[in-house]
Amino acid sequence: MDKIAVIGDECTLCGACVDICNVEAITIQRKKIEDVDLSQYQDVWIVAEIKDNKVRNVSFELLGKAKELANELKQKPCVLLLGDNVKRFSQDFSNRGANRIYVAEHEALKDYYTETYSSVITGIISKYKPNIVLYPATINGRDLAPRVAATLELGLTADCTGLSIREGLLLQTRPAFGGNIMADIICPATRPQMATVRPNVMEMAPIQGNNNAEIIEVPVKVDLQSLKVKTKEIISGAAFECGIPVCEADAIVSGGRGVGSKENFKLIEDLAVVLNAAVGASRAAVDLGWIPKSQQVGQSGNTVSPKIYIACGISGTIQHLVGMKTSDIIIAINKDPEASIFSVANYGIIGDLCEVLPLLTKALEKKLSEN
Repeated sequence: MDKIAVIGDECTLCGACVDICNVEAITIQRKKIEDVDLSQYQDVWIVAEIKDNKVRNVSFELLGKAKELANELKQKPCVLLLGDNVKRFSQDFSNRGANRIYVAEHEALKDYYTETYSSVITGIISKYKPNIVLYPATINGRDLAPRVAATLELGLTADCTGLSIREGLLLQTRPAFGGNIMADIICPATRPQMATVRPNVMEMAPIQGNNNAEIIEVPVKVDLQSLKVKTKEIISGAAFECGIPVCEADAIVSGGRGVGSKENFKLIEDLAVVLNAAVGASRAAVDLGWIPKSQQVGQSGNTVSPKIYIACGISGTIQHLVGMKTSDIIIAINKDPEASIFSVANYGIIGDLCEVLPLLTKALEKKLSEN
């Protein structure tokens, strides 16, 4: 502007302009990281998530990976439990191999608020100094982890699908560029190393029996009067009769653009009800407004790993396959015999789903009623 370079709001501080400027007219001043004694940070923590008075499966998945990482680092797998009356869940984690469980209970933590939860976790991390902290990449986890990372000025890798140890550092792997490449990320200079992890991509820690984990009760003070936002009522977002979240379902019936219309999703729902399955969708169906975003399966939606996944009118783009290819059994219904979904399907039906689904639903209803 007026022959002067101006940094716009779109700048991401990637540094490419600095490298390419042949007259060295551009510099970026970055905050220098102070030397930190990294040896004082120990153990691999997970932040457990409790919903509807039960532990979400993703918490046990995180514990399974935490045990693996801790074993390689010769440190301890630990669990952080936050909420109201959550100490009762300690045994669930102890039975699955947690070595130490930090319990932060307060009646003000009954409902999730970013301000209260992030404040408590920030204080606990600052006091106990974990080496690694893993969060579930759920709605709450994706909201909570960045707040903690920003407050403590730490790095954070979101939506990881792989975690390992390389030269003592946490190697965090996540899809990038629509799933076309996998990015490996490390945070060598700050602690703790933090990541959110997608549900249904790690194996759950198996039940081993009573492990007698050490329980550490952390005193908590919470001031609800200072909250900027308060929950008045929680309304379920389930738009279908089955009402089962896709990320927790053993069976999923998903529809894509090939379903044809929002009204035709009734065929998907009818089959889902018979199978006690969740209703899922591809991004195309969500973008067309046929189904809520919460039910989306794929790269930019939910990663699922059900026992049965029925894909109806879904072509099978790489972005969708990333989210469901670990399903035990995949059944594809599509009138295009060349659809990519058939390459990953265990069983395929080539035909018009509007004709196939009613017949399939009726046959299953009859079979199930006989049993």
